[in-house]
Order: sequence, then structure tokens, then C-alpha cells
Amino acid sequence: MDYKFNNLHNGGNIMTSPLDKFYKKSINERIESLMSAGFIEHEHISNFKQSFSLPEGVSNHMVENVVGTYQLPLGLGMNFLINSKDYLVPMATEEPSVIAAASFGAKTVRAGGGFTTTQEKRWMIGQVILKNVEDPEAMKEKVLAHYDDLVERAHAAHPSIVKRGGGVKDIDVRIIESNPEEHTPEFFVVHLYVDTKEAMGANIVNTMAEAIKDALEIITGGTALMGILSNYATEALVTASFRLDPSLLSRSGLEGTEVRDRIVEASQIASVDPYRAVTHNKGIMNGVEAAVLATGNDTRATSAGIHAYASQSGQYRSLSKYYVDEHGYLVGTLTIPLAIGTVGGSISIHPGAQFTQHILGDPDAKTLAGIVCAVGLAQNFSALRALVTDGIQRGHMALQAKSLAMTAGAVGVEIDVISRKLRRSQPMNLTQAEALLEEYRNQS
Repeated sequence: MDYKFNNLHNGGNIMTSPLDKFYKKSINERIESLMSAGFIEHEHISNFKQSFSLPEGVSNHMVENVVGTYQLPLGLGMNFLINSKDYLVPMATEEPSVIAAASFGAKTVRAGGGFTTTQEKRWMIGQVILKNVEDPEAMKEKVLAHYDDLVERAHAAHPSIVKRGGGVKDIDVRIIESNPEEHTPEFFVVHLYVDTKEAMGANIVNTMAEAIKDALEIITGGTALMGILSNYATEALVTASFRLDPSLLSRSGLEGTEVRDRIVEASQIASVDPYRAVTHNKGIMNGVEAAVLATGNDTRATSAGIHAYASQSGQYRSLSKYYVDEHGYLVGTLTIPLAIGTVGGSISIHPGAQFTQHILGDPDAKTLAGIVCAVGLAQNFSALRALVTDGIQRGHMALQAKSLAMTAGAVGVEIDVISRKLRRSQPMNLTQAEALLEEYRNQS
């Protein structure tokens, strides 16, 4: 399916009619709104919905032993203004409140000028790990002396990426000393830094790493253990940030400056207490993983790398930082390693992934990384503001009431009716939901 776009991705305001009050619309009305706004072409709604289905002929070749498909809700994060451009951000998640919180956070940040994102470079890292290397410091110099030959071998293994302007950008050597406590020997690790352009690049990097193993054994006299991509993408760091006047932060009778200071303090405890940091970062990942999954990228790879980055100091810490600048504004920043792609893998064959890439305006890989990072920061900001003001449960319980209503068997308009009744009653549990549903149906 070809999706059509008007000038909304070129500075137009997507937060006006027909997308206004998007959350209050039915699913069909939301789809019609996207058509009216020019995000997708006009067609019958049933055809649009069917276009998301993953055909058996595709799913059966994506993974092994296929017996069906497992669906998740796909929603849109609203209000995102990133680098002066408007975005509707597709998010795939099973968790209530995630999309609402990200949209709410983005709405406040939008009022302050939006998010700014940067990713200076996007290199993937391939490792060739060797053992039994005598005089490793001397061998390090010898490996670097063979730089041109190693690059030539790597490029010969995957010439197409070189033609597209990518390829090996640097080579380095790390010597990992033996560790008696862990009973590990010394390892000699050669890093290839590869620009994989628009692809996530796992296959490209793995092919190149394996292509230079034999040469490295000859150069070092050691034994190659493996050649493999590292998902710790420290050469693909992306940063999102925002700056807000405290007047935008007042809530629940609290002055904006007090809310600002509480958010900073919430950031500080997450920086020094790993118990708090894990939950703090989980909130960030609520947004990051939902956007990564929706765009057809690898959630496991990104999650592993991001959590490793949170531990780079030797202690697990918060990924985001908040502080007050010289003008009294709240500044929020998030830096994470994020090597995601716009081509290859499931992106090119999954109809849902193709839709999400299109509705984002078919961004390049660096732009996409910035969007995902901004979603993570919006989610985190929204959660912190709720925690230090109303508490997190106020929003969660409203959505929990809907979940209980559906579990009790409510359908259609019954869901909203029973969830409203549940929020006004105690206790708010499944038994109460079932009783309220039975009462409602008896009166209808």
C-alpha cells in the first residue's frame, strides 16, 4: 500500500482538526481522521485494517514452527514536535497508559518548543575475539599496522555497503586481562567500526567480522574464538532534550517551580539508587520499546545495549538527567545507544512496520533514532511529573478499570460504563466488575 502525505511533515501543525481530540474518537473515526489529514490514502476502513494482517506466507518464513500470529495494540503517540517537525509516533504495546503518558508529556514539551535530538554518528561494532595471543601490546601495534589490508578484506566480504557509502570507518584493539575471580583467561579483541547506512546492519557486520578472522590469526599468532556483532552500540549514541519554563509545570495546586525541583530530585535519586533506577529506566523503555517494536526493529538488541549503557559507571544508574539551567528552566536530557534501521529484516516484509515507517514520513535511520529517543524522554518526563504530584496510580487506575471491565466480559459501550462505575466503587477488583456488569445488564 502506498501512503500519501501532505505538507504535515514539513512544519505544518498536525495537532489541529481533524486530529483534534484524537483519543476521544472511535477506532474507525481515528482512521478516517488520518485519511482526512493526509497521512494515509482514502480507502474503505475494512481494507485499511486488513492491510495490517501478517500473511501466513510471510510469517511462516520469518520464524520457525509457526502456528499463528500474536497481535498487540498499535496506537499513535500524539503532540510530538521534534527538531521543529511534527510527528505522529506509532507505538506497539500491551501496557495501558504508556501511549497516553507519552502524548501528555509531548504536549507539555511542545508548548516549550519541542524536543531537540542529535546523533552525530551511527557506527555498528563488530568484534573478533582471539585467545592465546603472546605479547598482546606488540600484537596490537601489528594489527593496526595491517589496517588497510583488514579493511580491504572486510569490504570484499560485503562490497554493496561500500557502494552505498558505508563500510569500515575504524579499527581498534582491546586487551581484556585475565580475571582470577571469574576464572577467565586474557582475551584479545579487535573492533571493527562499520557504517551500515540505513540498515541495522547485523548481517553486514557479522559477515565482515568473520571475513577477517583468519587474517587476524596469522597476524597475531592467536586463535580466533568468534567474529560477531556487538549490540552495545556505543558508537551510535542518540540524545534527546527539552527545556521548559516552570510555568508550564504547575499541577495539583503546586507551583511550577516546586514541580520542577521535585522532578530534578526524582532524577537525582534514580542516579544514585539502582533500585529506583531500574524502575525509572523501565519507564523510559516503555516508550522506547513500543516505538522500536512498531517500526519493525529489534527490541531485544536495543534493550540489552541501553541497559548496559546505564551500567557504564560500574553501577546501574538513570539514563535521563534533569537539571535547572541559569534561567530557572527545567532541562531534560536522555542519551542512549540506539542502532536501529529503516530497511532490512522484518521492516521490509511486515505490513505493520511498513505502515509505521510511512506515517513517520519515511525517516532516515538517524532521524528515526531521534524520534524513538524523544518518545522515551517524553514517557519518562510524564511519569516523573505524575510521581511527584498526583502519584502514578491516578492515571493507571483509570486504565486498570477498563481492563477489569473487559476481563469481566464487558463489550462495546459497556466497557466505558462499567469502568466509570468501578472507579467510583470499592474495592476495584474483578468481582466488583462482574457484579456491576450483571447489574447493568439486568437494568438494560
